[in-house]
Amino acid sequence: MSTSGPITSFPAQGLRNPSRFVTGHNAAGESVFVRSDHGEHHAVMLDGAGAQNILYSCASNPVQVNEDADLAYAAAHPPPLHVPRGAVVRMIDFAPGSESNMHRAVCLGIGTVCEGEVELSLGGSGESRVMRPGDVSINRGAMHRWRNVSPDKPARMLYVLLDVEPIVVNGKTLEFEMGRLMQEYSEYKEGEGDNKKV
Repeated sequence: MSTSGPITSFPAQGLRNPSRFVTGHNAAGESVFVRSDHGEHHAVMLDGAGAQNILYSCASNPVQVNEDADLAYAAAHPPPLHVPRGAVVRMIDFAPGSESNMHRAVCLGIGTVCEGEVELSLGGSGESRVMRPGDVSINRGAMHRWRNVSPDKPARMLYVLLDVEPIVVNGKTLEFEMGRLMQEYSEYKEGEGDNKKV
């Protein structure tokens, strides 16, 4: 079955809606599931090139789980690309044949392919790898782009984004270079991404 075309919601047509099971403790101290749902923050990205589902975010490390402080934070705050001193767990569905622009996020990005095949290309060197279900990338601030290699089926990746100390390469501190992707995140401001005045 072809599922080509822009994505109009999360999940992408042809992919199942993933369940999220969050554990905790009840009043008796027993381990229980405190939430069973599909995540809290869903959004279509870049005019249907993708769609995201934020499965978890927190604003501290170590994470404050007492009295469900982390869950309250996650529910109340649509997360930015990554959370300073915190973490974001983001699932992204890619439309068939879609490709991101080259970009750099100054964070540790751990990406796992869940469905389909996705090409990871690096800026500068031009190196690339095709990732298949179960393959993992550990991105330590490298310029990169993602491409769904299938022309007719969506792909899905799960990312865990963690804050890092400033990244210094050849004496230069690297900065975010998100281009048009920046407008998809809550910290987007006029003058960034496509609206940046050079």
